[in-house]
Parts: sequence; structure tokens; C-alpha cells
Amino acid sequence: MSGLWTPGSGPDRPGPGGPADLGGPVDLGGDLGIDPEEAAAAAEMERIRAEVTSVPASDIVANHVIGLWQLAVLHLDPGPGRVPQLGEAAVAIDAVGAIVDALGDRLGENAGPLREALAQLHLAYAEIRAQVTGSGPTAPS
Repeated sequence: MSGLWTPGSGPDRPGPGGPADLGGPVDLGGDLGIDPEEAAAAAEMERIRAEVTSVPASDIVANHVIGLWQLAVLHLDPGPGRVPQLGEAAVAIDAVGAIVDALGDRLGENAGPLREALAQLHLAYAEIRAQVTGSGPTAPS
């Protein structure tokens, strides 16, 4: 048998391109059912993969931590006429703290600024909580 095996092919059912002539060139385009759009999408995914992996993981993690920081700020200061959502803010603040505390100096040059951002969040939370509840300042755990 000289056919290219694919799922669903067999002795009585050669692959999508039919029997291959092993002595000559094989067309990897239409004969194998490779969609040019899928090939372009795969090439684009590979380009994105190379781009993302060229950036240090600590920078990407720091970017995500800033997103969590922003989420906490939005819940602490939801805008005019809206009440701060302290529970939701606490979840975001605790997530920032968990990452910053767990990774510490492994965050590289981002470690210091992220620690400061976390400290600012704790202060803001305590101040806003005191305003909303009329009680003393208490930071999220």
C-alpha cells in the first residue's frame, strides 16, 4: 500500500490525497486537506506565541496585577451616586496581595512598585470602609 494513512483511511480507503507516490514530491496544500486559512491562523498563533514568550514572565504577571489593582479601585470608587463594594474590592486586593507576597522579588523591578500599590490599596480600603460603615479602619485580610 502506498497511500498516506489518516484517520478514516485504510487499505480500502486511502488518505485524502489518494495513494502517494513516495518517489516524488508531495503537495502539502490541497491534497492533504490543509485549509489555507487554517495555515495562516496557525502561523499567526505562532507569531503571537513567539512575541509573548519574548517578554519576561514577571512583566506579564505585573501587568495582570495592575489589572487586579484597577479592579479594586473601581470597586472602592465606583463613581458618583454609587456605593463602594467593599467585599468585591477586598477580593481584588487580596488577589494582588497573594501574588505580590508569593512572588516577592521574583517580580524583578516590578516588585517594589507593586508592593507600594498594594499598600496604597490597603490604605484606601481602610479609609473608604471607615467612611461607609462609620467604624474604624480595617484592611482586607
